[in-house]
Amino acid sequence: MQILNTRRHFLKTSAAIAAATTLPQWFLDESSHAATKPLGPNDRPGVALIGCGGRGRGVAREAAALGQMLAVCDVDETNLAQATKTWPDAKPYADFRKLLERDDIHLIINGTPDHWHTLVNLAALKAGKDIYSEKPLTLTIDEGKRLVKAVRESKRILQTGSQQRSDKNFRLACELVRNGRLGKLKHINVWLPHGRREGPFDKMPVPAGLNWDMWQGQTPAADYMKEKTHVTFRYFYEYSGGTMTDWGAHHNDIALWGAGFERSGPVRVEGKSLVAMIPGGFSAASEYELTYTYPNGVTQLIRSTRGNDWKGSVLDKTLQQHGVRFEGADGWVFVTRGRIEASHPDLLTTPLPANATRLYASDNHMQNFFNSLGSRQQPICDVEIGHRSASACHLGVIAVRLGRPLNWNPVAEEFIDDKEANTWLAREMRQPWSYSMV
Repeated sequence: MQILNTRRHFLKTSAAIAAATTLPQWFLDESSHAATKPLGPNDRPGVALIGCGGRGRGVAREAAALGQMLAVCDVDETNLAQATKTWPDAKPYADFRKLLERDDIHLIINGTPDHWHTLVNLAALKAGKDIYSEKPLTLTIDEGKRLVKAVRESKRILQTGSQQRSDKNFRLACELVRNGRLGKLKHINVWLPHGRREGPFDKMPVPAGLNWDMWQGQTPAADYMKEKTHVTFRYFYEYSGGTMTDWGAHHNDIALWGAGFERSGPVRVEGKSLVAMIPGGFSAASEYELTYTYPNGVTQLIRSTRGNDWKGSVLDKTLQQHGVRFEGADGWVFVTRGRIEASHPDLLTTPLPANATRLYASDNHMQNFFNSLGSRQQPICDVEIGHRSASACHLGVIAVRLGRPLNWNPVAEEFIDDKEANTWLAREMRQPWSYSMV
């Protein structure tokens, strides 16, 4: 097999790619034997959904097919009504703490907005529940450190909803990189969808049936605006981090997996916002560029792209689709949902050797979680992996907001000789919605 081995050449000839609409047969043959044994037909644990928005209900449907949906909870009566319509036998709750008192509930699906993930997860662990938590796993890096400690002490199972890890395309790309198929890894490109840049928004009366105070939780008290809830909450820094923590929690997770830093992280990050946000509107950076450096010298460039609009539909096919491209001395591989491409066909079609490093194989993210409930073995995206993926995103958000280079110690999980930056690792929690409540 002859692979062109100059970075300059394969970047110049990026139009001449090998696109795989289906995975290579050698990889499919190996993957057919990779799935772990599912739970038996009588192993149907009690399930509760906390956070009944569209994404929460979607994930809960997957869990309900494997368990018994016993309870649903939301501070918004509209969401709660949708959930009880889907699962008429599930008891509705307005406060997740009451739900967690039930002994017949074995696991929770955490579909709350990002700023509620950690407190709900900590409370569930204290109540002895296993957890499937949506990504990004946390709102801050400090939350992640606390959550990792709590999971380890409780010996519960936590699966982070970074479902790309259970997609064969992404696993293949990472295995190729980890086994040197691209030669020495030099650089990683991550393209993320641009965020929304709108405003100012008008304050409005709180809708009937919404506990706005509890919805805000730990975040600063603010006037209600319809844009702050449901799908668009993630474009406010107060509640999330924009597409950097939304899609970034997916693609940065894959970048870490392929580079071999899924339980560590970069040592340097520098970022900038490319457009000013509108006062009174969305507050998370909508267009940005960041550069990460890893301990082995590999660099990573993260850029927002308009190749996909915020709903995910392609706007302009000449623009870069969001995804991850690993670049090595001997070629590159690009992966996104439903697509994997390489600079040369042999990079994909030539089987890896028998002694190759193989990564954790899962073909169904929810099934993998339920398998872990029975085996008590860690799932494919355990709490530390979820924390490190979220941390990579939080580092980017902090770097963009500070607008200067930052040196990071991934072992101590703190910025090096930078008191100001370290103040950004946690956020002040509004009482009574703090750690004291759980």
